[in-house]
Amino acid sequence: MKTVLDRSLAEVVTWLFDGNPLASPRVEQRARLLFLDTLGCMIAGLAKPEPAALVASMAALEPGSVRLPGAAHPLTAGSAAYMAGLAACWDEACEGLPRAHGRPGLHSFAAVLALGLARDHTLAETLAALVAGFEVGGRMGEYLRIRPGMHVDGIWGTFGSAMGAARLLGLSAAQTMAALQGVACQLPFSLYLPISHGGTVRNVYVGEAARRGISLAMAVGAGVTTPPGQAIDSFDQLALSYAGEAKTLAPAGEWLIEQGYLKPFAAVRHVHYGAQAALAWRAGKDGQQQLGTTKITGLDLRIYGEAMTYCGNRAPATPIQAQFSLSYGLAWALCSGDLGPEAYHQAALNDAEARRLEAMVNIVEEPAYTKANKRAARLTVTTAAGTEILLADRVPGDIDLPLPARDVADKFVRYVTPILGRTRAKALASSLSDAPLSSSLTDLLA
Repeated sequence: MKTVLDRSLAEVVTWLFDGNPLASPRVEQRARLLFLDTLGCMIAGLAKPEPAALVASMAALEPGSVRLPGAAHPLTAGSAAYMAGLAACWDEACEGLPRAHGRPGLHSFAAVLALGLARDHTLAETLAALVAGFEVGGRMGEYLRIRPGMHVDGIWGTFGSAMGAARLLGLSAAQTMAALQGVACQLPFSLYLPISHGGTVRNVYVGEAARRGISLAMAVGAGVTTPPGQAIDSFDQLALSYAGEAKTLAPAGEWLIEQGYLKPFAAVRHVHYGAQAALAWRAGKDGQQQLGTTKITGLDLRIYGEAMTYCGNRAPATPIQAQFSLSYGLAWALCSGDLGPEAYHQAALNDAEARRLEAMVNIVEEPAYTKANKRAARLTVTTAAGTEILLADRVPGDIDLPLPARDVADKFVRYVTPILGRTRAKALASSLSDAPLSSSLTDLLA
């Protein structure tokens, strides 16, 4: 028996299979930027000690033929998907979709990049699969609202991984629906707990989802059967304890990828609003830049409730705690005028002035923001000269303030240059932005 959700999801899947997602120039542009940005985050992540060591271990256990840009060893397709997902979120600088409260593009990217390279797909085929995964994953994120104490990565994002994989593996719309039902039968229960304790195991959630999505698509393609319906709603009720009014999916024809964001900062999106307000303070009134932070004697941050729930970590001792810290992101942005991966080096975490400011931040929920489901922050900075109030209700990357293509390319070059060199980084950014859709993905990333 099919539920209302099953029928609505089938309409979305059919819409994505019957048409060409890249027929819309806006969608194609968004897909290119999403792919470029997430690839840059992945390459930067692969250079970190833990991901680099894991690539070496996987390659030694199961030698493969898929070489991810920035990886020292070729991997199997499954291991490549795992590492792409793990590395792309290492610096917490990749995309998201506010209405899904998570990152559908990241989960889709990890699966389609691995398969795109393993099967030598074209750029068009890879980007179309990326979009399809984003659209399904984003809808599932909005539908399957996680419970307190859970983390969004690795749960509903698996639907996006499976959708993208199904498209590249040549499954039909009916087979893809079967794979999505199979996903719902074995979704994990990912915890936020590791972040509170500084554990980077959170970063493997996406990798597991990407590998699981590919495996499920392949299993259905080989003839493995799944329930004809009800699995997603059953998961919603049994695992997430949902017992409210009937919910609906965004309809076929509505492009969620046009509503997603790309990040200017390396931090959880909730941290961006306070950081943006901090940069506004540094810029000063009428463009007269502030001279140093040592004169600051008080910091008050008023923000929406969800930001406090997920990013309330104080005095962070590890990079992942700092990435999920409203107070640290604000303090480092005040000190440095930026919030990039450098903020999570040990020297930055131990910086005396950043520590002083972080301890000073008073964080209070702004009920009006929470009630209106509005992402915004109001920062009050106190010095001997008085107080200044700075409002950040828009951050680059928001729907009404999309990150310009030039800024996305510049971010890619900044992240990738230490690994591939500036000349190669700029060439890769240019080719992914402008290459014909008929280009081989393997050739583009070689």
